[in-house]
Amino acid sequence: MAILFGRGDWKARLQVIFRATKTHATNLAKFVTLYKTFLLLQKKTNGGKERPYDTFIAGLLGGYIVFGERNAINEQIVLYVCSRVVASFIPRAASPYSSSTAGATATRPVPPDSRYFTAFAALSWGMVMWLFQNRGETIQPGMFNSMKYLYRDSEHWNSLRTLLWHNT
Repeated sequence: MAILFGRGDWKARLQVIFRATKTHATNLAKFVTLYKTFLLLQKKTNGGKERPYDTFIAGLLGGYIVFGERNAINEQIVLYVCSRVVASFIPRAASPYSSSTAGATATRPVPPDSRYFTAFAALSWGMVMWLFQNRGETIQPGMFNSMKYLYRDSEHWNSLRTLLWHNT
């Protein structure tokens, strides 16, 4: 997205991508470390037994510490995670994504039922387009810039170059 919709020359865009990738990877590494540490501490304080809510507490604490600071990278990660949580409540289909048994684990992901997913997708896109038009300031900046390019800037161009590459 930074290459397509970013500002500045190639060098500046690549620097932004490198910084964002480094921050993303570092934050995920910090989260994993804290999450596993909190799980171990909880298990130790409970006589070596895991409790059903230990994962929630460890995720809550790790999320607060690592992703609690509002910046563009954390916002993107949190929104992604949130979308996955919300989407997990869509009723599931009858069979998993893959019917392959090679390397299968006891639990395999089961995709959403297509009827419910269709409604979820339609509602999601309807809501985001309404937000873009009426409350654009509430949309994550990277997504807003992409949407602005696709839905507003593309209406005003004077050559293929400005339509496809350098539309401001």
